[in-house]
Amino acid sequence: MTTGWMTTGALTTATLVGLTGCSDGSGSDSASESDSASHSASASASASASAEGATPTAEASSATAGGSSEGGETPEATVEAWVAAVVKGDTKEACLLMGEAATGSSPAQTGSEETCGTDSAQGKRIQDTVGQFKESFTPDPPTADPKVEATAPADASAEKAVFPADRITIDGKTLEEIIISNSTGVGPGQLDVKIGTDKLDGAWYVTDMDFNLG
Repeated sequence: MTTGWMTTGALTTATLVGLTGCSDGSGSDSASESDSASHSASASASASASAEGATPTAEASSATAGGSSEGGETPEATVEAWVAAVVKGDTKEACLLMGEAATGSSPAQTGSEETCGTDSAQGKRIQDTVGQFKESFTPDPPTADPKVEATAPADASAEKAVFPADRITIDGKTLEEIIISNSTGVGPGQLDVKIGTDKLDGAWYVTDMDFNLG
């Protein structure tokens, strides 16, 4: 199922919130929880005009190394900046690095001051949702300025790249290891997390998050 991030924010965080908040029980309850924790959702950094009555723009301020710009210059830089913003709790910067690829007659959309600000219910909802990733993404011990490195997979194209969690490190630990360590009842090999990026309007944005458990 693919849905706009802005209109269904809680969907993409359902798995990670469930993992970090689940009990240490075993048996049928744990099995049922594992079976129901498989999710795939699109992380879009803008809402459709019909959802909130707002018109998204392509102007965005990113967390890339050289200051504010539109998106990231490379998929690696975008993922690194987005994950770092999540860990630091800078939900607005994370939102500004998110986008939604064009589908059918709908043009590509990217995060903007309009869609990512807290002066609207829409913007506040997005930031609250992005902020829920922080608990799962934060290594132990946490640092004020996490060092994030992402390595693009061999099948990355000029327009799209998908990063498995074991190809993203935060302070030397893979994102997969960190999420598992912050979870209860989840072991190596049970979790499949991927962060997708697309090149939109000449810059790179986080566009998809896939979670599968089991």
